[in-house]
Amino acid sequence: MSQKPTLKQKWQYFFDNIMVGGTPAMIGMLALVSVVIILMAAGIVALGGQLLAPEGSEGVPFFEAVWLSLMRTLDPGTMGGDAGWGFRLVMFVLPTLGGVFIISSLIGVLSSAVEEKLEDLRKGRSLVLEHNHTVILGWSPQIFTIISEIVEANTNQKKPAIVVLADKDKVEMEDELHARVPELKNTRLICRSGSPIDPVDLELVNPHQARSIVVIPPEEDNPDAFVIKTVLAITNNPNRHEQPYAIATQIREPKNLRVINMLGTRDKLSAIMTGDLIARITAQTSRQSGLSLVYTELLNFGGDEIYFKAEPTLVGRTYAEALPAYEDSAVLGLMHSGSQAQLNPPMDTLIVPGDRLIALSADDDSIRLSGLASIPIQVQAVHTSGPVAAAHAEQAALILGWNRCAPIILRELDHYVAAGSSVMVVADEAFEKELKTCSECKIQKISFQAGDTTDRILLDGLKIVDYDHVIVLADTRLPVQEADARTLVTLLHLRDIASRDETPFSIVSEMLDLRNRELAEVTKVDDFIVSDHLVSLMMAQLSENSALMPVFSDLFDPGGSEIYLKPAEQYVAFDEVINFYTVIEAARRRGETAFGYKIYSEHDDPARSFGVHINPKKMDLITFKAGDKIIVMAEQ
Repeated sequence: MSQKPTLKQKWQYFFDNIMVGGTPAMIGMLALVSVVIILMAAGIVALGGQLLAPEGSEGVPFFEAVWLSLMRTLDPGTMGGDAGWGFRLVMFVLPTLGGVFIISSLIGVLSSAVEEKLEDLRKGRSLVLEHNHTVILGWSPQIFTIISEIVEANTNQKKPAIVVLADKDKVEMEDELHARVPELKNTRLICRSGSPIDPVDLELVNPHQARSIVVIPPEEDNPDAFVIKTVLAITNNPNRHEQPYAIATQIREPKNLRVINMLGTRDKLSAIMTGDLIARITAQTSRQSGLSLVYTELLNFGGDEIYFKAEPTLVGRTYAEALPAYEDSAVLGLMHSGSQAQLNPPMDTLIVPGDRLIALSADDDSIRLSGLASIPIQVQAVHTSGPVAAAHAEQAALILGWNRCAPIILRELDHYVAAGSSVMVVADEAFEKELKTCSECKIQKISFQAGDTTDRILLDGLKIVDYDHVIVLADTRLPVQEADARTLVTLLHLRDIASRDETPFSIVSEMLDLRNRELAEVTKVDDFIVSDHLVSLMMAQLSENSALMPVFSDLFDPGGSEIYLKPAEQYVAFDEVINFYTVIEAARRRGETAFGYKIYSEHDDPARSFGVHINPKKMDLITFKAGDKIIVMAEQ
């Protein structure tokens, strides 16, 4: 038979329950004890009459005694002026001593409460009450580029905010972000600690009132799993609203893209295929000096961006007639009513109601019709058919290293080279079996040599100066920093070799960490480092405008129109002062869309964007010389 709890045990149990209640319960308990002490002292003084009244008083009314007791509870020093030993004894034993205990306990409780609140704030677990903000879920080095771009895009917004949720210490996140993105302009940056795949933690950043959501995969073996779980936590959240969420993210494995698309049937979900994108850009950039800068200009918020413009006055006219319609904006294509983007469509394509022009402009409100009655084209300077170099077999590329992007790069290179061309792959001998599975290459001949790409003796023996293009790939089997360190060593050797050759080859290298990309950059545009940087720029663009996804899909689709830098002599006459309207007309006659040019004499000048000029004003005068290029959107 169990023993009946003692009074002491009951009291301890009661006290324990009060303590478990936390700061509010403890303050309430102290307040109750204070009231009891004050009323008890007041009652004793009031009932004691003249015996317990202050000296010279015949008695104290009850409510007056309550006031006197309250004052001595709050300030023990008040009793210093008391007279009468009976009154002194009551006030000393009850309100004064009780007040010392209560006030000291209250100070301790409040101090602990403040420390606890500060600790909670440091942990980043408080609810965010922002609305129309940008939510970023996850953490990787990409976050610095993404936030920098969104900050730039927010400059014309009112009280913009970016809220970051990651499984990382809040103070640590804030320190890193302020160190890498010191200029936030008018944007407020808020960090919260928690797991983006946990629906409870997800509620901290108020995603249901966000303008857009960016999901950044972590640097781990299976980042796609994190993306899928996070998107699932957003789209299947019981607190979700009926309107579609705007979500931008990236996927590495093609097989997971279908899963992501299934999750986003109700939402505006834009998922970038990272591997395919980087591989295509690497292959294209290796063959065209300056192309990387063109892509960067198109994707960042620092200059001109891509917008959509409905132009009723052009309905019923052809795409060719729309090309010179704007003085300060460049037309790139059409967005049809079914959200189907078509860059550089056939020149006779009619613009129908519901179509919008895809235009490159400084801002959406700067897309204005020029109003010119006639277009000032200098017909005498237009070359209807310029000299085109005949396709010939070449020792096209040297690929140093191997990873999952390599087969896609080889496939992309196969689209550009002439029959009989060759490509050499130098990598660890473990990759030779993977190379043999690359059966999609039909044009070029692929050879393999096992070796360490950081070995200078090996590099000298390859006769690198005989190649036109060199691509350095990161070894993704290694930790990120070790892989990038090997790439940097290889890159330093290549630059030294290139400096000794009169016709240096172009170099494109891949970095895994954006911070290492900054270490490897030099002033020569040919040495552009391809990494997740462009993917980060695309994600930032999609977070601001999810309608851009069809445009990017068409731009980087090998079956559609691509960006080319072609010799200026194919379009216009040399050493003649012309305007850009004339360049647009020359490209139009070839079924191409011109939207910029590259001046060879400026290729070493970073202040002039290494000679790359995107969306120039069409009335500005230019004189082209040998080596200059026209930037066009074309099928080949």
